[in-house]
Amino acid sequence: MDISLVIPLYNEAESLPELTEWITRVMNANKFSYEILFINDGSTDNSWKVIEELSAKDEHIKGVKFRRNYGKSPALHVGFGRAEGDVVITMDADLQDSPDEIPKLYRMVMEDGYDLVSGWKKKRYDPLSKTIPTKLFNATARKVTGIYLHDFNCGLKAYRNEVVKSIEVYGDMHRYIPYLAKSAGFSKIGEKVVHHQARKYGVTKFGLSRFVNGYLDLLTLWFFNKFAVKPMHFFGFLGSLMFVLGFFSVIAVGVYKLYSMYHNMPYRLVTDSPYFYLSLTAMILGTLLFLAGFLGELISRNSVERNRYNIEKEIK
Repeated sequence: MDISLVIPLYNEAESLPELTEWITRVMNANKFSYEILFINDGSTDNSWKVIEELSAKDEHIKGVKFRRNYGKSPALHVGFGRAEGDVVITMDADLQDSPDEIPKLYRMVMEDGYDLVSGWKKKRYDPLSKTIPTKLFNATARKVTGIYLHDFNCGLKAYRNEVVKSIEVYGDMHRYIPYLAKSAGFSKIGEKVVHHQARKYGVTKFGLSRFVNGYLDLLTLWFFNKFAVKPMHFFGFLGSLMFVLGFFSVIAVGVYKLYSMYHNMPYRLVTDSPYFYLSLTAMILGTLLFLAGFLGELISRNSVERNRYNIEKEIK
């Protein structure tokens, strides 16, 4: 099979027939063998009924129905697990992504050798309340991940099948699939300017809170990628640094008192100095951070995933 289309959706019943007709037209014109995987993420409208009706008429259409709304990342994860095409293409179901982009995305993976191609909605039909936070978010993501994409959150992406089988998308990590792919060893990541259309039906399912969550997820991914198998390198360093600073601060407080006593200068008890308690606090926190790193190291060494690596080729 050439292409698997994975399309998560939530309350998009109105757009599904038009989207399916558009995809079918593009696929037939390019003579692709394909499947359409609709992942119904707990819709409360009649989206699933529409999918059943479309599937009865077209054998290319498949569907998964969640019992409740889990989110876009779980929907993508389930779709990736079922995708059989050489190239897996994701898009949103709201008609804002154009199926006309599919042939070029497919060729960029199969002919140009990209592992992943991300869409870039250079010209957007979104309000400023959405576009400005998006620009700030993407700038931060580029800096942290080292992947220079203009639009991390674009739903229109193409993957080599091996990529989607090698990564785990959970929580709200769909924004960082390029980073997950890079961490799994797939470094040839490209970008394509894609056409963005104004929403035709319904309303957006995302609020401003997703940008706050996006930064928290980015921090989680960065930390996990850097220190998941070596937590002592992070906690041990911080703990040792704080302990050493606190230790020398205590010594400095004691030395200052002895100096004052020797030169008959006014002095006060060590325990009357706020610096003494700040120093003790730093030493205690340093010890706790060191212990956290040590416990993390013990957990990491006993993890069943500690020596799981993606092997690209093997000779037997």
